[in-house]
Amino acid sequence: MLLLTISAFGGPQAHMTLLLRMMVEKRRYLSEKDLIELYALCQILPGPTSTQTITAIGYKIGGARLAFLTLLVWMFPAVMIMTGLAVVVSHFQRQDLSLEFTRFIQPMAVGFVAYASYTISRRVVNTKAGIAIMLVAAVISFFIRKPFIYPLLLLLAGLATAIKWKKHPHEQKQKISVKWGNLVLWISILIVAAIVGGVTQALPIRLFENFYRNGSLIFGGGQVLIPLLYTEFVDFLNYLSSEEFLSGYALVQAVPGPTFSFSAYIGALSMRAYGVGGEIIGGIIASVGIFLPGTFLIFFMIRFWDELKKYRVIKASLEGVTAASSGMVIAATFLLLEPISNTGLNFLFIIGTFLLLKFTRIPAPLLILSGLLAGVLL
Repeated sequence: MLLLTISAFGGPQAHMTLLLRMMVEKRRYLSEKDLIELYALCQILPGPTSTQTITAIGYKIGGARLAFLTLLVWMFPAVMIMTGLAVVVSHFQRQDLSLEFTRFIQPMAVGFVAYASYTISRRVVNTKAGIAIMLVAAVISFFIRKPFIYPLLLLLAGLATAIKWKKHPHEQKQKISVKWGNLVLWISILIVAAIVGGVTQALPIRLFENFYRNGSLIFGGGQVLIPLLYTEFVDFLNYLSSEEFLSGYALVQAVPGPTFSFSAYIGALSMRAYGVGGEIIGGIIASVGIFLPGTFLIFFMIRFWDELKKYRVIKASLEGVTAASSGMVIAATFLLLEPISNTGLNFLFIIGTFLLLKFTRIPAPLLILSGLLAGVLL
């Protein structure tokens, strides 16, 4: 897993290729069919898809202890790198040093999100109903910039397509045996964190609650994470500037491992008033908050997933959930475009990044390093 972690660039789809090569073909820990089914399960759960798939592999091979160890090895390098980058950014600001050399990776971040919205919509939205839901979700999430709108859109979109359950083929089912412990733990922590954070107004607790809540509501992987976190931490809470947010999102493209490690960067900068120690704590709090819900849910679901996936209403609702998630990523492209200065050079970097991602196989880390180099030279 450590070898996989330090080489896993490119998001969930690229991660799946590496998992197939390492876990199935080379190590033979599980079959290709098992891996694909685990990946399908994680796609319908809120949380980081790659991370949940990897955690599920650990659980399938060696139970809960190996699953937690696998999770830690997978997330630790990326979380530490993104926390370190946040500390560097904060240090530059305290020393009144210029961060102008990062100015080109901000429009490049918009290019990355634009490409993500393009690829996601093409891959998962292939019906008239899905296209309609995607467009409506994009418009609503762009104009109503409140944290509650995202889970509400996902719920309504799932209900909208669940009514088509009869169109899916019937499968023979057995009685489902459910162990509720992890689900109860997931909900309990969500409620307790909200109450304690509201009463004490302590920033570390509120920070944990923010990320835990978002980790409990995000469907579709790291790209869908962006509009939620931007709305919450830039527009709503004002913990970060749009420039800091965009710089961090661009930098995470050059870091191997889970895209959700971007949360460590946001958490660290949110705690900058407490010094370097506070920033490190903020990065850890944010990471635990964002990764923990998905872990509880995969532990809960994996025990009866084989039977649950046979229910037609579940299959039907996924069409709406994935379409709404795609719409949110489209909205994020325009949302992140707003703070970018309307200069020809910025638009050149946005369009150029999109075209390079679409038509070439240049690795994302190399693109980001090129953007930083251009910022230094120009």
